[in-house]
Amino acid sequence: MPENLNLLRAFGGFFFIFWTAFNTALVDVVGSEQQIPLSVVKLWASAFGGEIKSIAAKYSGSQLLQKKYKEYEKDVAIEEIDGLQLVKKLAKNMEEMFHKKSEAVRRLVEAAEDAYLKHEFDADLQYEYFNAVLINERDEEGNYLELGKEFILVPNDHFNNLPVNISLSDVQVPTNMYNKDPAIVNGVYWSESLNKVFVDNFDRDPSLIWQYFGSAKGFFRQYPGIKWEPDENGVIAFDCRNRKWYIQAATSPKDVVILVDVSGSMKGLRLTIAKQTVSSILDTLGDDDFFNIIAYNEELHYVEPCLNGTLVQADRANKEHFREHLDKLFAKGIGMLDIALNEAFNMLNEFNHTGQGSICSQAIMLITDGAVDTYDTIFAKYNWPDRKVRIFTYLIGREAAFADNLKWMACANKGFFTQISTLADVQENVMEYLHVLSRPKVIDQEHDVVWTEAYIDSTLPQAQKLADDQGLVLMTTVAMPVFSKQNETRSKGILLGVVGTDVPVKELLKTIPKYKLGIHGYAFAITNNGYILTHPELRPLYEEGKKRRKPNYSSVDLSEVEWEDRDDVLRNAMVNRKTGKFSMEVKKTVDKGKRVLVMTNDYYYTDIKGTPFSLGVALSRGHGKYFFRGNVTVEEGLHDLEHPDVSLADEWSYCNTDLHPEHRQMTQLEAIKRYLTGKEPLLQCDKELIQEVLFDAVVSAPIEAYWTSLALNKSENSDKGVEVAFLGTRTGLSRINLFVGPEQLTNQDFLTAEDKENIFNADHFPLWYRRAAEQIPGSFVYSIPFSTETANKSNVVTASTAIQLLDDRKSPVVAVCPRKHQNLRAGTLKPSLQLPLLILMKRDALLFIETVGIQMKLEFFQRKFWTASRQCASLDGRCAISCDDETINCYLIDNNGFILVSEDYQQTGYFFGEVEGAVMNKLLTMGSFKRVTLYDYQAMCRTNKESSDSAHSLLDPYNAFFAAVKWIMTELVLFLVEFNLCSWWHSDLTAKAQRLKQTLEPCDTEYPAFVSERTIKETMGNIACDDCFKSFVIQQIPSSNLFMVVVDNECFCDSVPPITMAPIEIRYNESLKCERLKSQKIRRRPESCHGFHPEENARECGGVSGLSAKPSLVLLPLLLTIFSR
Repeated sequence: MPENLNLLRAFGGFFFIFWTAFNTALVDVVGSEQQIPLSVVKLWASAFGGEIKSIAAKYSGSQLLQKKYKEYEKDVAIEEIDGLQLVKKLAKNMEEMFHKKSEAVRRLVEAAEDAYLKHEFDADLQYEYFNAVLINERDEEGNYLELGKEFILVPNDHFNNLPVNISLSDVQVPTNMYNKDPAIVNGVYWSESLNKVFVDNFDRDPSLIWQYFGSAKGFFRQYPGIKWEPDENGVIAFDCRNRKWYIQAATSPKDVVILVDVSGSMKGLRLTIAKQTVSSILDTLGDDDFFNIIAYNEELHYVEPCLNGTLVQADRANKEHFREHLDKLFAKGIGMLDIALNEAFNMLNEFNHTGQGSICSQAIMLITDGAVDTYDTIFAKYNWPDRKVRIFTYLIGREAAFADNLKWMACANKGFFTQISTLADVQENVMEYLHVLSRPKVIDQEHDVVWTEAYIDSTLPQAQKLADDQGLVLMTTVAMPVFSKQNETRSKGILLGVVGTDVPVKELLKTIPKYKLGIHGYAFAITNNGYILTHPELRPLYEEGKKRRKPNYSSVDLSEVEWEDRDDVLRNAMVNRKTGKFSMEVKKTVDKGKRVLVMTNDYYYTDIKGTPFSLGVALSRGHGKYFFRGNVTVEEGLHDLEHPDVSLADEWSYCNTDLHPEHRQMTQLEAIKRYLTGKEPLLQCDKELIQEVLFDAVVSAPIEAYWTSLALNKSENSDKGVEVAFLGTRTGLSRINLFVGPEQLTNQDFLTAEDKENIFNADHFPLWYRRAAEQIPGSFVYSIPFSTETANKSNVVTASTAIQLLDDRKSPVVAVCPRKHQNLRAGTLKPSLQLPLLILMKRDALLFIETVGIQMKLEFFQRKFWTASRQCASLDGRCAISCDDETINCYLIDNNGFILVSEDYQQTGYFFGEVEGAVMNKLLTMGSFKRVTLYDYQAMCRTNKESSDSAHSLLDPYNAFFAAVKWIMTELVLFLVEFNLCSWWHSDLTAKAQRLKQTLEPCDTEYPAFVSERTIKETMGNIACDDCFKSFVIQQIPSSNLFMVVVDNECFCDSVPPITMAPIEIRYNESLKCERLKSQKIRRRPESCHGFHPEENARECGGVSGLSAKPSLVLLPLLLTIFSR
């Protein structure tokens, strides 16, 4: 009993302690809840909001401009935009521009074919031409090198100030070819006649840039002439016949099955050569082609097992996928070619019936070191008498024992035979099949005009020299084949080469008047395969020390940027060249992808005739349906354009200054002035846009005097917190004013060319303009710029607001002005601000006119916040709570959750969820903020890959040449141990120790963005943590996009992880990867196909020295053809 009594006493004591502790904790929690009174936080928010809006409104001059535009409220005409008519008109403009380029190319074709027709080949011809590598080079004695005569080069602004010769072209010959080869010398000689046409084309169309002729013999004639420089190894690897524009113009679309012998005899160097041959064949395939690769010995081995029995589109991603699998091939067993041929024929036949492939040419590429039979029974079963599938055979190695059989297979099936002894032979021998496939087109004399997808050619000297200054240039090429017209060689179908000219994508954008598309509107174009030609969201480059091309940048599908269209309705309609309209809600990211704008877009689309392209225009609802016209006299407008603070958007085309050389040095502002005064009658200008520029200049002119008066009154800005005020209008007109000296500016980079998101450019409005248009009328948008460098914190705040007018008819946005200024270089003010358009937006009868703004120091902005947070309603001035208290943390965040003010300065610019994960999670739960899930299908992810020092050197034909010499030497030493020596060679050069290397690879990612709920102005809550409750209050700052958040600092929620915006890679399992490989989106085949011609002479089908096809075997398929008729 005493024991029970003691136990009861002990339990009672424990319960008393527990109850005391519980009540203490409860009191603490209650006390914590009372620490942050909502009324006090509301007072702070109101005080700060009133103060900062007063500063922003005063220095931006928003009220003055509001009043000024009010005077013109009844004088503007509102017009509704017809999206379909707009896109048709833009497509017509592009069609005319493209037609001018294709006509220039056609003139080159005619000149080249006429010159060749008049030329007689002379094997002994001696001709000194301008070799692009040797020009202006001298020997040690100061004499010009042979083929390196003096070639005058002068910097030309039309060609990006590169030194060129606009009177002559010059000739590049690949390093692996002899400069004085008779075939090259004769080709260079007769093609000299193109110089006159090059110059004439440039005179007719001064917007033309590079024109060229790529010869089937390998040389490349380029205009204007430019100096070529070898790489660090003294090599110029460029071969025009490998370029997509050449291959696409020379051949028709094709379905190809590549058969690779992996029997035991292919060990060592032979298998290496075979892999390089496959890789080179893949290089010749384009987006309109389809392929598969099968390795064979006594069994069949699909290089990609997932694609058993079908073909896949030869886009960049698929080709690279197969290249990676090539490394897994190894040689063993016995080669059973009959099984492989049967599989290839069956696959081509079945795939052809699906209607998914090229439905044009078909070919089997056979890569082997020998064949013991001619397999005529297989060809008789599948391919004769029509011979619709061409056979191309590649004999690997020096032995010619089985060459007869391989040549017979090629000749009997309208193909070509070639022998590849070394790695250095691969490229030249692979190219032979293209000339065979070009025969039907040549015989038909069909000069099909082809347009490439968008690409970056960094191999050309002009691209290499531009890369350092301006980045690599995205372009498309228009090309046409050049044929021999000689009657005696007509059946041979001799391809002379391909001519072409480049069209930079930025030239396409010049045909699109941005002011007609609205604040968020944009134009885009796609190819017949659905790949993007131009789109604001296309990101072909990535940063890693310097700009580099993404591996799959040229095959980004429209569905990967307009990903909200899950059913590909828009994409498929454009691929099928339809005209129509489509609408959907979209999520557009801005500000380096950290912010999101949710809106509804109306898409209008049509085809661009004469090209494989389709054009689309996206107009956002509320911003892209209306625009207004103002009206002032030319005299008034010219007077106000003379103000020194006025500038215009550099990338907008007010006047076309490219047409005449004397106009190219003019700025757009100078061109407008000279056009309006009649001093340059030859200038072609956009009259509608210029009229609106004059209107904006007149209405915004008073702001200059207003800003000047503020700047002169130094007491008004004694602490120099506000540094810049500026204005931007719908027409690209901007005004800027400094309140401090240029040397005192905190931010020197705002609105420079490097700050792409904050300037008006060809495809989008500035970030500050777009965000101001989305803000509630009468309020300011505040933000700090994000730095690309994580350690570099911004030290400025920008604020902008849209100026509105009441209108009972429609509602547009006229002008927007950021709160930052243009950068100053060397003490010179350069307002590179580009301004928005004539588009108006309908929002409760409000007409948005322009945007004005200021840039202020972050320290000044934060000081105003801390001052406001110390206020209270107490009569004695003693505040019960203050942001100075250690018991609370105070933050100022924007509507996307980014911190502008924190007690810890290092947190500035961070996402609030990274700092206060528990509070952000609660805000999401309560609906104060919402999470928006976004996808990036152009991302680059870091991955660890096995790499070998020699992997790339082996695939380089020039480095491989020296490796091939080494292999030949080993064979000369002892033939009997050939495979052992090859194994030694192989292990020495290709089997080096593998190691993990971190690289960037294309990937798909998912990531969040966050947006505040506008209807929730204030809220408070408690969060249950491990052993306490954490209280917080969030209060909107009036007339802004900002929120004050006050958080209890005595309760720690370490168990709640932070919320980040870090992207997460979307990983696909093997099954899904396979389905993605197999799935083929809708595409439109090229309209032209030249797969066969009855008059084709197939007797020239390749060979090696001393080898000829057996007449009886060559005649066999021909006899079958005759008897079958």
